[in-house]
Amino acid sequence: MPPPVGTQEARVEYPAGKLWPRPRQVLLLIWIYLCCGLEGRTQGRPESSEWTSWGAWSGCSSTCGQGASVRSRRCVRISREHACGGDSHQYRLCRLPECPSGAMPFRELQCALYNSRPVLGDQSIYQWVPFYGAPNLCDLNCLAEGHTFYYTFGRVLDGTPCSPDSDGLCINGRCLTAGCDGVLGSGNHEDNCGQCGGRNSSCLFIQHVFSEATPPSGQSYGYWNVTLIPIGARHIRVTDRSRNYLALMGSDGRYVFNGDWAIDWPGTFQVAGTQVHYSRTNDRDESLWAAGPTGEDLHLQVLFQEPNPGIEFELWLPRDAYYALQSHRNPLRQPQIREVEVGSQEATPAWTRPAPFSPEFSPPREQPIETESCKPCPGAKGRSQRLLHYCRSDFVFRARVLAQLRVGEETRYDIQVQHSYKNWTPLERREFLWAPGACPCPLLVPRAEYLVAAQRHINYEGTLDRLLLPHAGYARPWTPREDARIQKVAKQCPQAPPAG
Repeated sequence: MPPPVGTQEARVEYPAGKLWPRPRQVLLLIWIYLCCGLEGRTQGRPESSEWTSWGAWSGCSSTCGQGASVRSRRCVRISREHACGGDSHQYRLCRLPECPSGAMPFRELQCALYNSRPVLGDQSIYQWVPFYGAPNLCDLNCLAEGHTFYYTFGRVLDGTPCSPDSDGLCINGRCLTAGCDGVLGSGNHEDNCGQCGGRNSSCLFIQHVFSEATPPSGQSYGYWNVTLIPIGARHIRVTDRSRNYLALMGSDGRYVFNGDWAIDWPGTFQVAGTQVHYSRTNDRDESLWAAGPTGEDLHLQVLFQEPNPGIEFELWLPRDAYYALQSHRNPLRQPQIREVEVGSQEATPAWTRPAPFSPEFSPPREQPIETESCKPCPGAKGRSQRLLHYCRSDFVFRARVLAQLRVGEETRYDIQVQHSYKNWTPLERREFLWAPGACPCPLLVPRAEYLVAAQRHINYEGTLDRLLLPHAGYARPWTPREDARIQKVAKQCPQAPPAG
C-alpha cells in the first residue's frame, strides 16, 4: 500500500550482513542487565537488617513501691525476608519509696475500675476484688464480692505484681522476674564471684581440710588458728565433726561466737557486713555458712577438746585478696598454718603448698618438760633490774600458767592473762608464751601466777607473731607487794604506753 500523499516514509538502513535488535529488544536487554547486576552485587553480602540503638528508659509504671520501666529500639530492614533477631522492647525493675499505708494495690485498683458497671449478660453490677486462684496470674482475674465466681477482664497492665508474695512482674501477659542486671526476664545471675552474668573467672575457689595441730592424748591446746578468712570472701562453708568447737574472731580481736572459753548457742550472727549461720547438732556435727562478701578479715579458730579429725572449709576469694595472703601477718600469737589448695597443685602458688616430708625434715616434737633435770637459774631481783626489764619490754602482765610443753628446742607455756600493765598490741585472755631452750630461765611452774616482762617476736617471713620470754628475763611470782612495786616502776619508766 503506498504511503499517503504529503508524507515521507522513514527508512533505517542497516549495514549489510548484520542483524540489529529492535528498540523493544534493546529495552529488554537493558532491564535484564540492570537486574542481574544488582543481584550480583548483593550475592555474598550479609543482610544488613539491624537494630538501632536502645532508646531512653521510660518512667516507672508505679508511683510507689516497685514497678517496671521500658525502652525500645527499631529494626532497620533492607530485606523483607530477614527480620532482626531479638526483642524490640526491654523492661527493667524500678524501685521507688514504699507506698503509704492504706494505699490501694495496683491490681486491686484495676479490678475496682469495673465496680458498679454491668459486665455480664444480665446487666447485674458487682464489686470486684483481685482473685489469685486462676491459672494465669497475669490475667486480670477479679472475684465478685459476696459471690463464688470470678471474671477475667483481659490482661493486667504491665508492671503489675504477679502475686502479693512474688517478686515477679507481669509483662505482656507473662510473669517475669528481674535478673541481677535488673532487666526483667534476662535470666542473668551472679556467679560465685559476685559478677552479674560472670563465669567464676574473677575469683578462686579455695577448699582445704585442716588436719594439723592435733593435740596428743591427754593434752589440751585451747584455741588454735584454722585459717584466715580474708575480706571479700564469699560462700564460706566450714564443717567439723567432733567434740571440738569452732570459734570465729573479728578483725578487732573480739570473738563473734565461742570465744573466751564460753560456748554460745547456735544461731545467726551479724559480722563483717554479712550473716554467719552457726549450727551444732548432737554436740558433734558443727558447721557455719555465710554468703558474704565479708567486709573485713575474720579468723577461724578451733577450741580443742579431743584429737582433730579434720575441719573442712571452702570459700570463694577475689584473686587480689588471695595473693595478698602471701604478705599477711597474722596477729594471733601461735603458729599459723598457711597450706591452701586451689584446684590443682599446678594452680597453687609455691608459698601455699605443703612442704614435702623428708628424712631431713620433721615437725617439732612436743613433750613434757622434765623440770627435775633443769638447773635453777638466778632471778632478776632488785629495783634497777625491775625498772630495766619493764622499760625494755613490749609486754608486762600478770598471768597464770596452765601448762608447759617442750617444742623442739623451745618451751611453750599456755598462760591465762589476768592483768596487763603494759602492752604494745592487745593481749588475748589465753596466750602462748615462748621461752628459748628446753630448760628456760626463768622456769615457770604450772598452776602458779607470775608477773612477766615479755618481748614481741616476729620471725623473718612474718608468719609468726609470738610472746617471747627472753633468757634471764623477768618473771617473778605475783604477790600484792610485787604488784605495788611494778606499778611504782611504771610511773618512772619514760614513754611507757598505757595498759590496754
